[in-house]
Amino acid sequence: MSLQNRANPFGQLIATHARGLFTGNRGVIHDPDTKTLLRRRWTTKAWIICQCSFRGRHREVMGRNGPSGGAGWTELFFLDEVTALAAGHRPCFHCRREPATRFMNCVREFCQSPQMKAPEADAILHAQRYAVTGKPVELSASQVAKLPDGAMIAIGEAAFALRSGVLHEWGFAGYGAARSLESLPPVVQLLTPRLSISALEAGYAPVWHDSLAS
Repeated sequence: MSLQNRANPFGQLIATHARGLFTGNRGVIHDPDTKTLLRRRWTTKAWIICQCSFRGRHREVMGRNGPSGGAGWTELFFLDEVTALAAGHRPCFHCRREPATRFMNCVREFCQSPQMKAPEADAILHAQRYAVTGKPVELSASQVAKLPDGAMIAIGEAAFALRSGVLHEWGFAGYGAARSLESLPPVVQLLTPRLSISALEAGYAPVWHDSLAS
C-alpha cells in the first residue's frame, strides 16, 4: 500500500508508489500506528530536503523512529530538488551541508543580508508557501520568461518546470511534454516561493530528475 507522503509542486501530499530522488520533512505529521497523516501538514517552519541515503541509517517510513520510540519526523518524498523547492522546502544542513550552504549564501546575496540564518529564511519561506497560504502568486506570460531555470509554475492543476526557455510538464514519475513560453495563457501561477526564486537567480543549481537531467 502506498503511503500518503509524496509531495507535488503545490506542496500537497499524495499517495503514490513513486518515490523520487530526495526525502525530507516538515516535522511530525503522522500516526505511526496507522501510518496515516494527521490533520496538520507541518509542525515546524523548517521544511527541509534530505538525502534518501545518509551514513547507512535506516528508518521505517512513517513508523516509530524517534529516540524514545515516538513517531519521529515524517518522511516525505520528492521527484527531485526542483519539485521540493517549489513545494516550499530548502536543503538540509545536516545531510546536505554543501547544498544548504550554497542555498543560504545565494539567499543572503540576493537579500543583501550577510548575517541571515536558516530560521530567518524558513520564516520568510513559510509566509510564501502555497501549501501554507493557499494564495496563488499570479504572473503574466512575459514575467515567466524572466524566471530562472528551476522555477515552477502552474497552469490550472498542471505544474511546469522552466529550463533553458522551455517549460516541462511535471509528473510523479518524471517530466513529460515540453511547452513553449509562447503558448502560455495571459496569466499563470508561480509555485516556487519568491525566496527560493531569489536563490536560483543568484546561482543556486538544484538537482533535476533524470527525465530532464541532460
